[in-house]
Amino acid sequence: MISKSAAERVLAEAVRSGGDFAELFMEDTRSSSLNLVDGAIDSATTGRTHGAGIRIYHGLEGIYVHTNDTSEAGLMKAARQAASAIGDANAARDIRLTGSIVRNIHAIERLPMDVSGAEKSRLVHAAYQAAKDYDSAIRQVRVSLMGKETDVLIANTEGLFTGDRRVYTRFSVVAMASNGQENQTGSQAPGAMMGYELFRDRVDVEARARRAAETAVTMLKADKCPGGYMPVIIDNGFGGVIFHEACGHSLEATQVALGNSEFCGKLGQQIASPIVTAVDDGTIANEWGSLNIDDEGTPTNRLVLIENGILKNYMIDRLNGRRMKMAVTGSARRQDYTFAPTSRMRNTFIAAGSDDEAEIIATAGDALYARQMGGGSVNPATGEFNFAVMEGYLIKGGKIDRPVRGATLVGKGSEILMKIDRVGKDMKMAQGMCGSRSGSVPVNVGQPMIRVTGITVGGR
Repeated sequence: MISKSAAERVLAEAVRSGGDFAELFMEDTRSSSLNLVDGAIDSATTGRTHGAGIRIYHGLEGIYVHTNDTSEAGLMKAARQAASAIGDANAARDIRLTGSIVRNIHAIERLPMDVSGAEKSRLVHAAYQAAKDYDSAIRQVRVSLMGKETDVLIANTEGLFTGDRRVYTRFSVVAMASNGQENQTGSQAPGAMMGYELFRDRVDVEARARRAAETAVTMLKADKCPGGYMPVIIDNGFGGVIFHEACGHSLEATQVALGNSEFCGKLGQQIASPIVTAVDDGTIANEWGSLNIDDEGTPTNRLVLIENGILKNYMIDRLNGRRMKMAVTGSARRQDYTFAPTSRMRNTFIAAGSDDEAEIIATAGDALYARQMGGGSVNPATGEFNFAVMEGYLIKGGKIDRPVRGATLVGKGSEILMKIDRVGKDMKMAQGMCGSRSGSVPVNVGQPMIRVTGITVGGR
């Protein structure tokens, strides 16, 4: 996208006014989407995002300027604009970049932009029909496919000159069931850092569509959930969204460095039950939240956040690492070139434990089983959260009794971590988009089945 020598000149211009560090991030993204509603193609779009961002540090101050003019002249103009916010000094600095070859761990066979519209159409129609045929109560089905191919180049005044390619494919289906008076929905949205081999190797779109329809129909016929304080069993996969939201964000340096986290200053302390180990791993091949390098050019890693209940690490980007006087962890991410990066999660999960899932339910007494979680909100400074249960069941005497709807889980992340008394063996992950200061990025959430001895359940 730019020569090494041109990048050297741009970076030299960026630090001319006295900045002590500068970074150039360039991006070229091609994307496509196909959306079907009620059996008919509703929209089909393609797009391209192309541009660059220049970031300068002066001590603990960060300046960021972005542009879609990626000619050398355009980048020099952006560099001067960023530098002018630092000061008006004129100190020449010699920048020498060294090329770095990135090891790619994400094999791609079929690029999304190379797949025909006809093939994509067959996939979404097959999913639609599978959901629609599940039950006569299914009144509406929405299906979509997304594909994205991104090339990035990253250079900085420490000599880094590197790049990466990221390819994403995702399928989603939402089924709505209705009895004429009330509506309930179910959804599935698997994705991966893969091409269209995703639908050969990992994702059966018809099975996922039927699962979405099953949730919608089950919840339509369900009783309303009673409220109260009770044990809660949270299933694997997307159940991990509670850890992601209520605890994970509070372990990002974005919050910690500014003193806005309930976990500030707690490294080496017990913050969770001794049976809980939690990991943020950016190195899992072809996973939705993985990267070869982060958006500052640092190789990603497997970062143990909590080990046997003890807080071991925070997720740290370059600027917040300066503030905290701690090393980066390959956790810097951004939505695109219009955002400066900051510390973000990747594939974040509670690791598998040793408890049998049937035993977890059988010894629960009277409890709520959250088979599938929905959306929610959290305050990272306090860890207080509120999450909807998309598909829930009451447990009576250690046996699943009946489905219930309208349940919400209300609590505080640090308290919930300490109350986990069972961790199952079967860890699964699910895909989502996470929004924060640096925009929306792909993340995996995950866990095995866990049991919490008590959570406040909001019902009706």
